[in-house]
Amino acid sequence: MDLILGSLLIIAFCPLMLIVAVLIKSASPGSILFRQKRIGREGIPFELLKFRTMDHQRHTPGIRITRRGDPRVTRIGIFLRKWKLDELPQLFNVLSGEMSLVGPRPDLPEYLQTLSVQQLKVLTLSPGITGTASLEFRNEELLLTKVGPEQVERFYANTLLPWKIELELAYAREASFLGDIAILLRTAVAVCH
Repeated sequence: MDLILGSLLIIAFCPLMLIVAVLIKSASPGSILFRQKRIGREGIPFELLKFRTMDHQRHTPGIRITRRGDPRVTRIGIFLRKWKLDELPQLFNVLSGEMSLVGPRPDLPEYLQTLSVQQLKVLTLSPGITGTASLEFRNEELLLTKVGPEQVERFYANTLLPWKIELELAYAREASFLGDIAILLRTAVAVCH
């Protein structure tokens, strides 16, 4: 399903991805794509692809999590994040076998170091573009604005990430082809609203 549907989605979204690439390049200097090391299935690192949504010259050292209103996000970046268009390049991660369409979101190595042995079972699953936790926390950037800036990373690592992993592991115990299709359809509906 990943290869067939991923290929079809790349073909379908190719014109849109070209438009997004032109908008990013014309709106601010820097690369079109954002590449970041994430941890995949069985703990194997890979390079996650996204459309760049931040000003590459504005960087706050140590802050790896984005909240709504983050001054590093460009104007076009706000639009791309709202409609999840920045995630489209991950279809190429799917084609390469590094990700699936449905699965837990791959995270940064430093956040996985805080997990328990039970929580690390999430690494037995292929990471996905969307999943149960992605739907549940679709407005994660807004949720993080309710936490003080100095506590964001601690809140993410100690509260939000374990919660997301619990949701993904619960789904994985009963995962099915039809369940994955339902998640993809729910994702499409959520993005359009």
